[in-house]
Amino acid sequence: MNLTLPNTNKANILVVDDTPENLRLLAGILSEKGYLVRPVPNGKLAVSAAQKMPPDLVLLDIMMPEMDGYEVCQQLKDSEITKDIPVIFISAINDVMDKVKAFEVGGVDFITKPFQVEEVLARIETHLKICSLQQILQEKNQDLATAIHELQATQEQLIQSEKMAALGQLIAGIAHEINTPLGIIGSSIDNITNFWDENLLKMPELFQEFSEESQAYFLNLLYRATHQEKSFTSKEKRKFKQKLIGCLAAESVKDPEQIADTLVDMEIYEDIEHLLPLFKLPDWEVVFNTAYQFVSFKKSISLIQRATAKSGKIVFALKTYAHFDSKQEKVLANLHDGIETVLTLYQNQLKYGIEVVKDYGNLPKIVCYPDDLNQVWTNLIHNALQAMDYKGVLTIETQKQDKNILLKFTDSGKGIPPEVIPKIFQPFFTTKSAGEGSGLGLDIVTKIVKKHEGTIDVESVPGHTTFTVSLPIY
Repeated sequence: MNLTLPNTNKANILVVDDTPENLRLLAGILSEKGYLVRPVPNGKLAVSAAQKMPPDLVLLDIMMPEMDGYEVCQQLKDSEITKDIPVIFISAINDVMDKVKAFEVGGVDFITKPFQVEEVLARIETHLKICSLQQILQEKNQDLATAIHELQATQEQLIQSEKMAALGQLIAGIAHEINTPLGIIGSSIDNITNFWDENLLKMPELFQEFSEESQAYFLNLLYRATHQEKSFTSKEKRKFKQKLIGCLAAESVKDPEQIADTLVDMEIYEDIEHLLPLFKLPDWEVVFNTAYQFVSFKKSISLIQRATAKSGKIVFALKTYAHFDSKQEKVLANLHDGIETVLTLYQNQLKYGIEVVKDYGNLPKIVCYPDDLNQVWTNLIHNALQAMDYKGVLTIETQKQDKNILLKFTDSGKGIPPEVIPKIFQPFFTTKSAGEGSGLGLDIVTKIVKKHEGTIDVESVPGHTTFTVSLPIY
């Protein structure tokens, strides 16, 4: 599922101000930008209007008769209907304690009058997008809960079958498999929560404190960190880090190793000459660390998305074995994208002792079931990691050969004994201990490959085991 944010220009905004001129001005500005605006002249009407038809965001004045903005915000936050609606205070008050109080009662931002139109629009857009991200995160969590519920229901049906003994191992394997995406989601949610608590609410004020030069460096770091498309191996990243350390040290930058490590983590690997003046600025640490936190926030959202997809694939594997009907349709897909997704899911297992070597050919897109094939890559990569005890070299090679595509997964593990090779694709056959494998992984892989009218073969000697998948090009 792709992360797609709704069009915030269609958002419903409640504007609350007791000054008619301010109401007309704000309503006009927001309407021109495509927002649905509901102007309200006092606090009581604002609370009532929000309860009857909850807006997407509230733009709230503080100094109003009878009920001021603080009390309006407090009542909105005390209600189950309106508690999650973002409230932006907009007021001529410029005292620090008043701003603190605004955040204490639940406001997400504070704009001081007289305001700049561009600033108001930018902050509204930002908080609407943040609210959308929170909603998407909740949906992802609900999807995961649904997947787990389906998984449990499927397990119960399988346990009641004649294959109870073998299916006991299957359940143990599933418990092991599901733990990885659950751990990723839990860790990512913690990162997002910490980011929200420690950084996001402070960001508007912090950004205002940045000089124009610091702001430019901050935005440049965000852009470069979020527009890196090429993937590198751990070995390549180490080389980049050493090069960065040398470049930083040559300019007498403080803590070059730590800065280089953070830059690599942000996927900024080279061409940092124009960034070097940043580290001479007095506020460079705040700018640099804040940019890193924003990049980590975005990565956490991506990890949750991929982990949820991983859980869905596990449920699919069970349904495939249990002969559930599938209404999937073939689509045109890039096989490299699927392999990269699986490698990302396994990044924690890869980065400590595995060197991944990619020898990707120039492959055409093919008509296939990409989710099914992702399950194939997942099983082959997972088996390779276990065969190497998570220490060694995993080589992935792809090439076009006549009217077929060949995909080879080679590990440097101890190999498969010759007498075992004829059995490894049979259902329930496994050389692993209970809880480490179900014996269904390669059986499911074989079914999926045959579904694509392809073949899968294996060749193995100690230190070199290769699984080759051949798929036709249509």
